[in-house]
Amino acid sequence: MNIFITGGAGYIGSHTCVELLNEGFDIVVADNLSNSSQVSLDRVRRITGRDFPFYEIDICDEDALSRVFEEHSFDGVIHFAGLKAVGESVSRPVTYYSNNLISTLTLCRVMQRYLVHKIVYSSSATVYSPDNPLPLREESKLGCTNPYGWSKYMCEQILRDVAAADRRWSALLLRYFNPVGVHPSGLIGEDPRDIPNNLMPFITQVAVGRREKLHIFGGDYDTPDGTGIRDYIHVVDLAKGHVAAIKYLQGFTGVDAINLGTGRGFSVLEMVRTFEKTNGVNIPYEIVGRRAGDVACCYADPQKANRLLHWRAEKTLEDMCRDSWRWQYNNPHGYGRDDGGNVTLH
Repeated sequence: MNIFITGGAGYIGSHTCVELLNEGFDIVVADNLSNSSQVSLDRVRRITGRDFPFYEIDICDEDALSRVFEEHSFDGVIHFAGLKAVGESVSRPVTYYSNNLISTLTLCRVMQRYLVHKIVYSSSATVYSPDNPLPLREESKLGCTNPYGWSKYMCEQILRDVAAADRRWSALLLRYFNPVGVHPSGLIGEDPRDIPNNLMPFITQVAVGRREKLHIFGGDYDTPDGTGIRDYIHVVDLAKGHVAAIKYLQGFTGVDAINLGTGRGFSVLEMVRTFEKTNGVNIPYEIVGRRAGDVACCYADPQKANRLLHWRAEKTLEDMCRDSWRWQYNNPHGYGRDDGGNVTLH
């Protein structure tokens, strides 16, 4: 099968490329490289020993996207492309709505034209209302606290409506929780531009000396240690979930939402202490004010993914911390200065 991957040079996208290629799929990747690097795709080729086409295009550009579909025949699409920072979405809502909705609408239009009707959509746990009892189930009440979450919610609805109008469509809406960790090779990883929005790259940049200390947003939540609790999932487990989803789509029509998480929450301070213990590195930190759009606690019920996709998260918090440090240690400047990702940390 040949799978089209939007945003495939990004953090989750590049890891999914690896797992798809290792499973024998063919892939075509598109990315505008606005928050990613083509080096990641070179590393994917190195890890897998396989080549694939790459198009540097914006998915919002319908003419450019149509040319890709004209040149290739696809059995399905995995749609990662989009802006993804919760805090930034609060300060730049128009940008987030414009980019995330238009890219999805454009992709659907082109897929329809070229008779491609199977899509795995990169959604998020941010679509759930913060007043739900935990763990979060797919049937939990929806309702967002930030524009990023609302943009995901709206894209889910777009895909539901598209599939309702044309019964040939099948879509899986993968609501994943907090991806961390990197491929165990240490060759590909999370490389945010500017100040990291997510916890783990902030921790690793402090550990490698790029930043003085970690800022923990909020120490007064109603949690055991006052810091936010999240369901951290290793990105390799997450990538394997996308492979399982693509396989499931081959015998499925309609739309379904599926959580990808571990089913267990850890606090920010638990993550920091696990990183320090696992890697023998001290992480100085400062607790600062809460970040707009954040909630106190969030973790998944992953039973539906276990049942339908025959998938479950396997890697531990220690694995996430160890692999993240291996990536940052061997790539202290991320992809910004490609030294080949020579892995020396054990």
